[in-house]
Amino acid sequence: MPSSSLRPLLPPSPNGSLPSCAIFLSGSGSNAREILRRLQEDQQADRATFRVACLVTDAPETSRARELGQLFQLPVVEEDIRSFYHARGESRISLATEAGRRIREEWTASLQAKLAPFAPSFGVFAGFVPLTNLTATLPCLNVHPGDLTYLKEGRRLLVGLHQIPVELAILEGLDWLRSSVILATPVTGGGEDMDGGPLLGISPALPMELSPEQLEAFRRLQEARPSRRPAGGFQDELEAFARARQEELKEGGDWVVFYPAVRDFGADRFHVDDAGHLFYRQAPGHFLPVRTVEYHKDGSRELLLG
Repeated sequence: MPSSSLRPLLPPSPNGSLPSCAIFLSGSGSNAREILRRLQEDQQADRATFRVACLVTDAPETSRARELGQLFQLPVVEEDIRSFYHARGESRISLATEAGRRIREEWTASLQAKLAPFAPSFGVFAGFVPLTNLTATLPCLNVHPGDLTYLKEGRRLLVGLHQIPVELAILEGLDWLRSSVILATPVTGGGEDMDGGPLLGISPALPMELSPEQLEAFRRLQEARPSRRPAGGFQDELEAFARARQEELKEGGDWVVFYPAVRDFGADRFHVDDAGHLFYRQAPGHFLPVRTVEYHKDGSRELLLG
C-alpha cells in the first residue's frame, strides 16, 4: 500500500528535532523509572528516538514524581486531582455522575494549561490513574495489564482498571498473562471504552499457574461479590491473587514491552490508514499491515501481521 494513504500516529516535530514526551504517573513510578533508565542508556549510545520534556502527576504528595524529577533532572507538572474534586464539593474521585464528569473536564483543562509550556509531542501513561481527555489533543501511550489480542464475541475481553483485567484472565481460565501498549482514546461516559485504542505492542506470554480447584473457588468468590466494588476493593482471595500476578506482570510484561513500543513510537514507526488499520514502518517508505507487534526480552520484535 502506498505510504500516501497512511497517516502517522505521531505528529511531526518542528525542524526535524527529536519528539518530546511527558511521562504521567500517579504512584510508585516503577514503569516511569524503567523508561527513564533505558532512555538514558539510549541517549548515552546516541540512539534515542525521543526525549522527555517533563513528568506529570495527579498525586504530588504521594507519588514518586518529585523524587524521579530530581533524580533525572526533569521538571514536574502537578495537578492534585483529589484536592481539585474536594475544592468543588465532591468527596469521591469518580466519573459515575454528571458532576464528576464535569469536574474531570475542568481538571483536564487545568492540567493541559500547566502542560502547555512544555509542548510535548506525545504522552506516556506510566501508572497514571485518572482517565482524561488530554488524549483528544495529545497522543498518549498507555501500558495495560491484559492481553488485548484476546477477544470474546469479537470484543476485547481483558479490559478495565487496576487488577480487573488480570481477574478476568483468571476467571476465563487462561494460563498466561500479557501486558499491552495502546494508544489511549478520549473518554466517553464513565470510561467504559477506555481500552479500545490501537494496539501497538504486546509482551510475551507470562505463564500463570492455576489449578482447577483454585479456578472454581475464584469463580464462586466472584459470583458472591456485591454488584458495586467497595471503596477499598473486595479484599478477597481473588483480588489478592490477581494483584500478586499483576505485580509479577509488571517486570515480566510492562518492562519488556513498554519502552521499546515508546521508542518505536518516537521513531514514527506506527501509522494508520483511513479505516484505522495499523501499519508498522520497517524501513523508509516500507509499511506492513499489523495486528500488533510482540516485543521480546532480548530486544527483538515480531510483527503480527494484520
